[in-house]
Amino acid sequence: MQCENVKTMDSKVITTRIEELREVMKSEGIDAFIFPSTDPHNGEYVPDHWKGREFISGFNGSAGTAVVTMDDAALWTDSRYFLQAEEQLAGTGFTLMKLKIEGTPTISQWLGRKLAVNGGTVVGIDGMVNSVNTVEALAAELRAEGGITLRTNFDPLKVIWKDRPEIPSDVAIAHPKKYAGESVQSKISRIREALRERHVEGMLVSALDDIAWALNIRGTDVHCNPVVVSYMLITMESVTLYINKCKLAPAVMEHLTANGVKTDEYDNVQKGLAGYDGYNILMDPDETCYTLYKAYGDRPKVLAQSPVPSMKIVKNETEIMGYRYAMLRDGVAMAKFLRWLVPAVEEGGVTEVSASEELEGFRSEQSLYKDISFDTIAGYGAHGAIVHYEPTAETDVELKPEGLLLLDSGAQYLDGTTDITRTIALGPVTDEQKHIYTLVLKGHIRLAMAKFPANASGTQLDILAREAMWREGLNYLHGTGHGVGSYLNVHEGPHQIRMEYKPEPLRAGMTVTNEPGLYLAGKFGVRIENTMLITEYMTTEYGRFLQLEPLTLCPIDKKPIDIAMLTDEELEYLNDYHATVFKALAPYLDDEMTEWLADACSPLTR
Repeated sequence: MQCENVKTMDSKVITTRIEELREVMKSEGIDAFIFPSTDPHNGEYVPDHWKGREFISGFNGSAGTAVVTMDDAALWTDSRYFLQAEEQLAGTGFTLMKLKIEGTPTISQWLGRKLAVNGGTVVGIDGMVNSVNTVEALAAELRAEGGITLRTNFDPLKVIWKDRPEIPSDVAIAHPKKYAGESVQSKISRIREALRERHVEGMLVSALDDIAWALNIRGTDVHCNPVVVSYMLITMESVTLYINKCKLAPAVMEHLTANGVKTDEYDNVQKGLAGYDGYNILMDPDETCYTLYKAYGDRPKVLAQSPVPSMKIVKNETEIMGYRYAMLRDGVAMAKFLRWLVPAVEEGGVTEVSASEELEGFRSEQSLYKDISFDTIAGYGAHGAIVHYEPTAETDVELKPEGLLLLDSGAQYLDGTTDITRTIALGPVTDEQKHIYTLVLKGHIRLAMAKFPANASGTQLDILAREAMWREGLNYLHGTGHGVGSYLNVHEGPHQIRMEYKPEPLRAGMTVTNEPGLYLAGKFGVRIENTMLITEYMTTEYGRFLQLEPLTLCPIDKKPIDIAMLTDEELEYLNDYHATVFKALAPYLDDEMTEWLADACSPLTR
């Protein structure tokens, strides 16, 4: 079975690149080199220019780390990509290392064993594409493995990647206040106040979505994420945006100038740091790359979390209203697609790829539509069990009028970003499929009904989505929820709902997804996802309590539900949600669509 977005490169190309890399390593006295998935801005998704791990290994999943020694190579990735990585690494000389699986060594442990055999002592890593915390933790681990040293000032890709893509040069745009809801001056003022509270005189901002939010600008430099490759240096007197000047059209230049923002070339950020005259500077060690951190020298630095993400993730009233409008239009597009899907599958000829394209077509008809918010995950049958499967020409299969289609998709609108998953019965389903589907639905509903104290951690809520499946020895390894940007990145944090502890408190005004799932390898997968808004619930003598309100407006397929598995409370929630969906969407649909929606949203009874 083929896997997620599989575009398997000729293994001979990869082995040739590894041979060229080893020649460079030999000449530099480097015994091993590590290639992460990140860029200088520590982004989840990166421009092609920085996809060095994919270049050297052929593996193109979004998460993974490749390591090459003089006589071996290995790649570490998580469970989402095990099947894909096995296929793409075949014949390349890379060994797959499965993260979180018992017996899998860490990168440092593996390197300790390998270098002990051949007497190697130097490991290389590009300090421009690794954060301060990453490099310092790795350096400490390698020292513990026998005194291995870490070199950070060399990038072998500059030598061996002959046709390396350029850094994106697309033009940036200003994001109007009517969508942003807050002026640039107000945001900068709030950031400066947060710095004063920490007794810091300035800050280097590297995260692209933080810069886009603070300066009310957007762009197309990262696939599906409307951000601009840049750095921002904030002091108590000035703001400087380091960006390639070719990206500054007159309109965005006027916007920046009017807000007192200076500009300089992207590559001049080190010069800017050298000329910084504040007593100290804040650098987020999870966002700032090690090279810039070292370039600042021994002057006083405050290594702490940037205050910007915690500001950005709490949405203002304009942004919240924008989400509501965007979700409404997205719901109309989804309803039209779902109405089209099953009859089209029955007629024949619909595939995973063509279904994805059809959905994008319905979305593109909506006002303020800009792009998809991530590549659509459309997994039919066994493909649905591959958590982040994305169909390609090589993996595409025809949809049959039976079984389940897992469809995870979203869109970027000027007034909001959407993220929704529906698992759809294309025809008859088995008892097993119904059982698994209903377990996932129960988890989704139990979390959606949660009432919790303000400032609780998402980790404290995670069990609500998993408890019913845990009772049967079932589980999923991905997170249950993540923040969603306001015409920004579809994955936004630091708050999350997941088993691993995430301390960021949940606050009213945050968005967070609710997306439990179950995946039976070789059979099918189920995931149900709504984007939620955290709102006030009540205040008592014990403090403020919050709740989750669904922003997503789209029917949840009722056909695969085993109603006997739902409690009365869960059934009532589902019926109330569907009543809300119908009331919201019906005024925007024609009579035929309204009739379909009425049936899709009709109440379930025992």
